[in-house]
Amino acid sequence: MGFLLKGAHVVDPALGIDDVLDVRIENDRIVEVGSELAASDGAELLDFSGKYLVPGLVDMHVHLRDPGQEYKEDIESGTRAAAKGGFTGVCSMPNTDPVTDTGSVVSYILARAAEVGHCRVYPSGAMTHGLGGEALSEMGDMVERGVVAFTDDGRGIQGAGMVRTCMDYGKMFDKVFMSHCQDESLVGAGQINEGPVSTKLGLAPWPAEGEEIQIARDIDMARLTGAKLHIQHITTERGLNLVRAAKQEGLPVTCEVTPHHLLLCDEDIDRTYDTNLKVNPPLRTKADLAALRAGLVDGTVDALVTDHAPHAAWEKAREFALAPFGMTGIETSLALMLTHFVKPGIIGFDRLVELMSIVPRRILGIKQVQIAPGSLADITVFDPTVVWTVGADGYESKSSNCAFHGRELTGRATDVFVGGAMSLREGSIV
Repeated sequence: MGFLLKGAHVVDPALGIDDVLDVRIENDRIVEVGSELAASDGAELLDFSGKYLVPGLVDMHVHLRDPGQEYKEDIESGTRAAAKGGFTGVCSMPNTDPVTDTGSVVSYILARAAEVGHCRVYPSGAMTHGLGGEALSEMGDMVERGVVAFTDDGRGIQGAGMVRTCMDYGKMFDKVFMSHCQDESLVGAGQINEGPVSTKLGLAPWPAEGEEIQIARDIDMARLTGAKLHIQHITTERGLNLVRAAKQEGLPVTCEVTPHHLLLCDEDIDRTYDTNLKVNPPLRTKADLAALRAGLVDGTVDALVTDHAPHAAWEKAREFALAPFGMTGIETSLALMLTHFVKPGIIGFDRLVELMSIVPRRILGIKQVQIAPGSLADITVFDPTVVWTVGADGYESKSSNCAFHGRELTGRATDVFVGGAMSLREGSIV
C-alpha cells in the first residue's frame, strides 16, 4: 500500500525546495519526489493542489499528563490533539505521577504510545529524582530506554551546584539539558508578571528577574561543563539577549518560545480574571512580546513550542490564585503562526518549517526527515487559506483551557502521515 501525493506546494528549506511537486510514499518511506509522477499499482492518489506539504512538525514541549493525571489528558488524547494540530511527533515532559525519572516510566510511555498514539512520542526525563532538585535521576537507565533530553520542567532546579552535577554527569549521554528557569526565592507565590497590571488587579507579582537570573546561571553552567543547554519557554527581552550573547560566544545554547508569549501580554489579563491566561512563565509586557517577535525573525529563537498544558474545567474554574498554571495549545499552534506571522509576511514558510520541524529535531537529536527519496515519511500537509474558529468544532484534547477559544484563524492542518500511515485525513483523525 502506498500513496501518491499530487500537486502540493512542497517546502523543505534543508534541501532548498520551494515548488509544486508530487511525492510518492511506499510503506514508511518517501520513494520519489518530482513533477507529474504516475501512480504505481495499488497506490492511492491524493490531490493536494493548493495545499502545502512540509517535513512533519515536532512540538518539543508538551504535557501529556500520562501516567498519573489522565483525567486532564492521556497519551491517546494528547497525540490525537497533536495530529489534529498537524504534528507528527511530540516531546513529553517528565512532571508526571510518578515522575519520569526512571527507565520503567520511560518504557511505559513508549509502550503506551506505540499502542494508542496518533503520532510519535519522544519522552524527556527528569534531571533530578522526583523533580526534587537534590539527587540525580536514573539518567543512564532512561537513556537506555529511549529518552531524548533531560529537564526538570514544571519547577526547575534551584541550586546551581545541582545543575552542575547533572550536567557534569549527564553530558556523557550527549543529550540536551532543557531548563525551566524559575528562581522560587524571587517568584514566590507570583501569579502574573510584576508590573502595573499585577498592581491594578491585586495579583501576586512574578518579576522577570525570577526567570532571567536562572537563564544567566544556566548559561554559566553550560560554559563550565560543556553541556548542551536549551532554555524553555523564554519570555523576556533581557533573557533573550542573554541567549543571543551566549550564541555569539559560541556556546551550545538554544531557546524556544510559545505562540501565547508571542501573541499575548500581561495587559490582556483584565478584571474578568480569565484563568486560561494564567501560565508559567507568565505573560510579559508588550516590549517583551516585541523582542520575542524580533528574535523569531532574526534567528535568536530556535524553536516554536506550545507548552501544551491541559487542565480539567473545574480546576480552571476556581479563583485566579487557586487555578493551575497553563493552557492548551497543540491544536492551534500551526494556525496561529500561519495567521499572525506567515500570512502578514513577518516570516516565510521556510522559516516556519525551521522553527517547527527541522530545529526541534536537531536540538533533541532526532533523525531529520526530508522531502526526499529514502526519508521516513513523516509529513504534514496544511491548507493556508481555510478560515475556522477555534473551539467551534470542539477539541481533540480532553481539556479545553485554550486562551484562543473563539478566535478566527486562517490556515489549518488537513493531512498528517506518520511513517507513511495517515493519522489525519481531510481534517479528521484516522
